[in-house]
Amino acid sequence: MKHKKTSTINSDVLVSLYNSLVKAVIFPIFVTILTSCLSGPAIDLAPEYKTPKYVVPDSWHGSGPFVKAKPSEGKLRPDWWKLYKDPVLNKLEKEAMKVNPKLEAAAERFNQARYEMLKVRSQLIPNIGLGIGGSNNKQSSDSLFRGIGEPNRESTVSVAGLASWEPDFWSKIRNRTKMQIYNAEQLAAEYSLVRLSLQAELASDYFTLRGLDAQDAMYSLSIKYYKKTQDIVKKRFSTGIVPKLDVLRANYMLANTKAKRLDIQNKRQVTLHAIAILVNRSPSTFSIKPKDKLLVANFKIPTKLPATLLERRPDIAAMERQMAQANRSIGIAKAAFFPNVSFGANGGYEAISHLFSASHSFWSYGSLVSLPFFQGGYRRAQLQKSWSAYRETEDLYRSTVLNAFREVENALTQTNFLSKQAKQQDIAVDAALKTQDMTMELYKGGLGNSLDILYAQETTLAARINAITVKTDLLRATTALIRALGGGWNRNQLPVDDEIQPMDIFQYRKLGKPKPAGHTNVNAEDNSVHNNLTKPISK
Repeated sequence: MKHKKTSTINSDVLVSLYNSLVKAVIFPIFVTILTSCLSGPAIDLAPEYKTPKYVVPDSWHGSGPFVKAKPSEGKLRPDWWKLYKDPVLNKLEKEAMKVNPKLEAAAERFNQARYEMLKVRSQLIPNIGLGIGGSNNKQSSDSLFRGIGEPNRESTVSVAGLASWEPDFWSKIRNRTKMQIYNAEQLAAEYSLVRLSLQAELASDYFTLRGLDAQDAMYSLSIKYYKKTQDIVKKRFSTGIVPKLDVLRANYMLANTKAKRLDIQNKRQVTLHAIAILVNRSPSTFSIKPKDKLLVANFKIPTKLPATLLERRPDIAAMERQMAQANRSIGIAKAAFFPNVSFGANGGYEAISHLFSASHSFWSYGSLVSLPFFQGGYRRAQLQKSWSAYRETEDLYRSTVLNAFREVENALTQTNFLSKQAKQQDIAVDAALKTQDMTMELYKGGLGNSLDILYAQETTLAARINAITVKTDLLRATTALIRALGGGWNRNQLPVDDEIQPMDIFQYRKLGKPKPAGHTNVNAEDNSVHNNLTKPISK
């Protein structure tokens, strides 16, 4: 007797068949449904948006302590502080860009806006859920509606699927999504603005520190000179050549200069503390070695920027994105005048036993169309308010543009006049030094008095300190000018609309850091790595 061979199917084959079915049939159908929901027919009620066009000057006519850039050097470098060729400043800027808490907070605001955009966009897709429930009930033995012989206990279990969807016929959800996209782009621009402001503030504080170093060195040099003057006066007084008044004047000059030097040292410590905070360091553990000489700004900057200034300032870009959001809010307000449609469905099984049985199944589906006919002018008021809000952003945008040109003009004016002032101050210092030397020689020869020496020394010290102050202000003005010109930033660095979504719909892994968006690739890490406020960042 022959036995028929029984065929068996390996479990791996079943899994492979299932995966093939999902990939070939189920997943494409699901993707098609999602795509149709996201890009289905809709009427966009938002008005056409156009960025205002302004008539601006073709080029600046100001001047300063800069070398004119060649045509090939028409852009500022993003790492513009390296133009000063100061390794200490370079290291501080690098450290601040990695650990400054305000910059990190701005980055997180941008991340949050990207996730908020995905939350709003998800409303375009049908919401699907699963509900599982169970209950155990006991009736009173003396219940009014309990039949004779009926059990007084009952247990039920239910499993149901839930689904709902609101078709976006009037682009209300799409316009909200666009608003969130523009908001994220605005925050990306604000992140760039915070970064640029941090770079400029750090450079300005650093130049202030170096200016105070130079003043401290000048006071130290003057104190040594005044001590020699004091010795000369005391010798002449001991021999009876000069009165005691000369000694008192020499003592005053020396003590007064020492007091002024202490004030400079105090200001240096305060400035040092400000720099420490910018690089996430505790002031008590932070130090920068003093430097006697003050550097001079002499580098190349572009001279034809005003026509493109609107594209080079992150604050202008942020304000423009805010205006685009207000434009979309008009479309949302208009959608309230049209019917709102939604669909819902649910179904499953509910039973005491044998749950998954056709006789124990249930289902329901339906739709709802709503249109308020009278709300006392609420919708009209909301629409007019959105138009007013849009016009407000237009005014604020124009104000931001005007302020940008004002900042550039101010910085150009300052660099122009401060550079001229610095040259004249150097001439004054040279004249004061010669006067001081001649006065001392006359005094030694008995042809001058101590009052002439006192006046000459005070004038010389004041001229030297003024020269350092002017050069320090000039350095800070160059930083302000670079910041006003955008610091090498460009509108093209902003993420485009398609890059704002931080993750894919079906992404469940590697969620710690969102995908890079344009040139804005911000960190998203454990903040505890920056909690040590006593050490610099690791290389």
